Amino acid sequence: MKPDTPLHNAPTDAAARKAVTPVICYPTDGLARPDLAPFHAARAGWRKVSETLVPPREARCFDAPAGHFFRITSVQGPQVGDLNLWAAQDLSERFFSGKTRALHGTHLSAGDRMWSCLPYLRPMALITDDCLDWYGFDAFGGSVHDVIGTRCDPYTHNLLAGGQYHHCCHSNLTRAVADRFNLPLHAAEFAVHDVLNVFMCTGFTRETGQYFMKASPVRPGDYLEFFAEIDLVGGLSACPGGDCSTLHSSDQAACHPLVVEVFAPLSPPSGWVAPQANGYDRSHGL
Repeated sequence: MKPDTPLHNAPTDAAARKAVTPVICYPTDGLARPDLAPFHAARAGWRKVSETLVPPREARCFDAPAGHFFRITSVQGPQVGDLNLWAAQDLSERFFSGKTRALHGTHLSAGDRMWSCLPYLRPMALITDDCLDWYGFDAFGGSVHDVIGTRCDPYTHNLLAGGQYHHCCHSNLTRAVADRFNLPLHAAEFAVHDVLNVFMCTGFTRETGQYFMKASPVRPGDYLEFFAEIDLVGGLSACPGGDCSTLHSSDQAACHPLVVEVFAPLSPPSGWVAPQANGYDRSHGL
């Protein structure tokens, strides 16, 4: 945080320096905005191939083959979920929340893609429908489905509050990955990464720039829908913060399950081509 009382006096041209017009770091004019109509049309006649119930304060993995859709749905009560994605055949290719944020902004919605880490940097999943797109940004600067929070974890919990709490999303995902890939916990933990905070309502305070959360507007039946662009394994944690209105990483918050459904369309969306790994030659100037 910036200090309440700066130690250094402002220069005479401080106002002019602050008035400089910002420049978008990563202009996305070269990224074609996807036409969602073929993806919506592909849902006609689709077949549900799996359904995964994620219990409160736990995580589960699910498989979403390339060309399939998957939906994360709120059931029983308002609940936030922390989502990880991996390439099904290579755990080293995983969701890159930082680059996704740089390309699409702090909060995602329909038409945005979830990108994989370097050196792959390709679309992993396209968001095709968002029941909470009506929310936009509120008066506090808050919005839903953020890629700014990291995930609640037992290390930060121990740092700030002390104690050993094992149902943070980081630990939940670690257990789920260990089970799905038959890995020891210490190896599974290194596969867990920064998340898409599904249904979470967050922002930054204007005064201090601190990350905040508030009660999620999600209600039972609301969903966030994706199209898998490569073969995926997903990991979803039903956060121990519940709707994240008051408490985080706690057994006191009211928590509810989430459901992940995977659907196989009759045929791929018209014009869709599975993405290849990024074309950079990796010579790095040598």
